[in-house]
Amino acid sequence: MMATRPEGCSVFLVEDEVMIRMMVADMLEELGYGVAAEAGEISEALRLVESTNFDLAILDVNVNGKVITPVAELIKAKGRPFIFATGYGSSGLPLEYRDRPALQKPFQLETLAQMIDSTLKSAAV
Repeated sequence: MMATRPEGCSVFLVEDEVMIRMMVADMLEELGYGVAAEAGEISEALRLVESTNFDLAILDVNVNGKVITPVAELIKAKGRPFIFATGYGSSGLPLEYRDRPALQKPFQLETLAQMIDSTLKSAAV
């Protein structure tokens, strides 16, 4: 039984690998989420955080060799929840964000669904 999705919940996606970004966007849509915006680099992501309305962000930790921290900080300042996606597990996360949810890449649809669900639930508290 799949958890119920918040109606019209939108996700901001930052991932530098185009194929992975497309795959994750497809997964999100399959789960009933809208993709509010997508970025493949830090500067673009920073601009989009300012100009896009979204409920949740999924952030690749390492974007073209740069750490995602400035983007995470901006999203945190906006009071939006986010999930990291990393090939390195939680040890790959920036130190100050080790307590945040992290998806181990590659991840399955079900793992993504559970992670979004629990992140949105804890954000709503």
